[in-house]
Amino acid sequence: MNLHDVLIKPVLTEKANAQQEKLGKYTFKVSARANKLEIKKAVEEFYGISVSDVHTVVVPAKSKSRFTKAGYIQGRKPSYKKAVVTLAKGDTIDLYANI
Repeated sequence: MNLHDVLIKPVLTEKANAQQEKLGKYTFKVSARANKLEIKKAVEEFYGISVSDVHTVVVPAKSKSRFTKAGYIQGRKPSYKKAVVTLAKGDTIDLYANI
């Protein structure tokens, strides 16, 4: 798998930001076919830092529904794979530099 296809985008939530500040853990949405070694290599190459640990989780799909003027609408959110990357001591990633 090409390393440019591994990382999709960083996850920017309150919980992810708290983990970044306190624990040095960064969360990314990744390709469903990527394994931990590919994720580690991609993060190290793109951000120029050293990764000490990678945890992955597959977030399951969810059913969503709402009532609108047009009637009752049902849909489904797709599942995706998420990786929590722990950096080595002293390393940081500035995710907000390009916004």
